[in-house]
Amino acid sequence: MLKVLIAASEAAPFIKTGGLADVAGSLPKELLKKGADVRVIIPKYSGIPGKYRDNMKYIGYTFVQLGWRNQYCGIFEYVHEGVTFYFIDNEYYFNREGIYGHYDEAEMYSFFCKAVLESLKVTGFHPDVIHCNDWQTGYIPALARINFGWDDFYNRIKFVYTIHNLQYQGIFPESVLGDLLGIGYENFTADKLEFRGCVNFMKAGLVYSDLLTTVSPSYAEEIRMPYFGEGLDGLLNARKDQLSGIINGLDYDEYNPETDKLIYKNYSISDFRNKSFNKRSLQRDLGLPEKNDVPMISIISRLAPQKGIELVGHVIEEIAHMDVQFVILGTGEPEYEDLFRHMAWKYPDKISANIMFNNKLSHRIYAGSDMFLMPSKFEPCGLSQLISLRYGTIPIVRETGGLKDTVLPFNEFTNEGNGFSFENYNAHDMLYTIQRAERYFQDKKIWHMLVKRSMEMDNSWGKSAERYLELYGKLV
Repeated sequence: MLKVLIAASEAAPFIKTGGLADVAGSLPKELLKKGADVRVIIPKYSGIPGKYRDNMKYIGYTFVQLGWRNQYCGIFEYVHEGVTFYFIDNEYYFNREGIYGHYDEAEMYSFFCKAVLESLKVTGFHPDVIHCNDWQTGYIPALARINFGWDDFYNRIKFVYTIHNLQYQGIFPESVLGDLLGIGYENFTADKLEFRGCVNFMKAGLVYSDLLTTVSPSYAEEIRMPYFGEGLDGLLNARKDQLSGIINGLDYDEYNPETDKLIYKNYSISDFRNKSFNKRSLQRDLGLPEKNDVPMISIISRLAPQKGIELVGHVIEEIAHMDVQFVILGTGEPEYEDLFRHMAWKYPDKISANIMFNNKLSHRIYAGSDMFLMPSKFEPCGLSQLISLRYGTIPIVRETGGLKDTVLPFNEFTNEGNGFSFENYNAHDMLYTIQRAERYFQDKKIWHMLVKRSMEMDNSWGKSAERYLELYGKLV
């Protein structure tokens, strides 16, 4: 039986800040169904809810050497939906508010990378493959090859490394190499661990892993170009034969309009009349006029430039003068938060700004909206467009990364497509596409066909899990 350990800095349902947690929580369940012995390892953060923390089983402990520091490392276990999760315990590093943005992140995740390897002999689980994710786990393959290479236990392990967002690389001063990671400076060269005079956790993962993946085929192509490559395009081109793009799947247990307990009323592909009930209920709760014939366009997003929010800002007045309702849910940069608050004050019957994180409201917006806007500057994969398709909410996206791979523009001549898209990063191209979608919304025959088609799509983890199993199989 193939044995896989997925190492990540977060995993749903225990701790989540973004899409990485969804992947680390959902992919293992599908791999398990397909016969793999798959387990997950993450830090034991204080933010993990008590219902999980209080029921974890203590496995044992070891010590992790970080330069002159000899740090305690406890290992706990919790089985969730058949998948074994391991938790690395250290109060100094992980008993704090929030999981990112701390002054000593280099030390936190150097500890975690070493602890993942040290903990294997405590758990008794000897994986064939360790699947690392994003910069926080980037030094696991490097440490295994450089510091643990003398030990046959680690020599037999293969590594897959997944880039979820190339923009975040874990770049720190070169002193981290010796002071925390204990790696000799003979490895601090341009072809190995040096990056512009600094330590780069993601580069370490890209150099020392056996196979590389990212979260959509289009993003795998884009990051080999300087515009998207964030300084690593040369390395990614050098390793292009080991790089592949596998689109993320969606957890169909959590996001299912037939069973979702968070929405106002359930509905299905065969009968989606209750989608209108969800829309009216959402309008009522948000203080918008209850109009079924006016399209509701929604955004659920970090309010940041990567998400194309600046495009929305350029044409928000034009959108407000269309016969539409516009709903925003999310937090982010103050200028965007203030802009949407102001526009909601100025156009209370047209715009609802919900500057917060609210999971229940997000489900209700997916179910109650007619269209979902996602004009990202770049988007490695994106889950929001997959969720909107699942709920019959038609996506309007920019053609980049995973958005390009999952949303096919509607063609009125061939009757193909499941959404609307634009190519150039241009506010008025986006506005024109919104106006085009609004026109087709008035043609109920076409619109109902698009809703049904989007809900029929299979964006579950099944096909993607098969691709990962094929990759693992190449290594063992």
